[in-house]
Amino acid sequence: MIQYTSTPYRFLLGSKSPRRSELLQTAGISFERIQIDVDESFPAELNSELVPKYLAEKKADAIPITAPGDLLITADTVVLLGNQIFNKPANRDEALHMLLTLSGQTHTVITGVCLKSSAHKHVFSESTDVTFYEISEAQAMFYIEHFHPYDKAGSYGIQDWIGVTSIRDIQGCYFNVMGLPVSRLLRELSAF
Repeated sequence: MIQYTSTPYRFLLGSKSPRRSELLQTAGISFERIQIDVDESFPAELNSELVPKYLAEKKADAIPITAPGDLLITADTVVLLGNQIFNKPANRDEALHMLLTLSGQTHTVITGVCLKSSAHKHVFSESTDVTFYEISEAQAMFYIEHFHPYDKAGSYGIQDWIGVTSIRDIQGCYFNVMGLPVSRLLRELSAF
């Protein structure tokens, strides 16, 4: 296990996301994956940019951490176009609508992360701006039918076909768009 903190923690990843698991493994962090099922609703009056932090903390609060050596990592990613939040699409029509709305636009991907031990809790977020080229309805339908982006905020994965073919510019952390700002996470762990 890689030790990024002064205390050797046993890392727990509270996420169903295979991408978050892959990113932690790539960073060399040994962890145990645990399932967290929480209602991902949030107060309507909450500032859109704060939603990912709110949801990451809500997920962390659903799991009690009592062992001193355990450190839980939870995260939530949203796509923002203006103040409009694009979460995971519920169906094909919603995925198509999201992709066509994001077409030719610059949007912001924000991932909120919560680190929680038995003694401390720390919440932070990372933002990345992504600009798409124009995406035709045929391209969007091809992507939806072949890549099934129903578990991805904004209906797309930057590491998928649509990211390879349709992203014009990215400002910020690529891995944040995948769902976990790994380099920022490592720095936050070192200070935890």
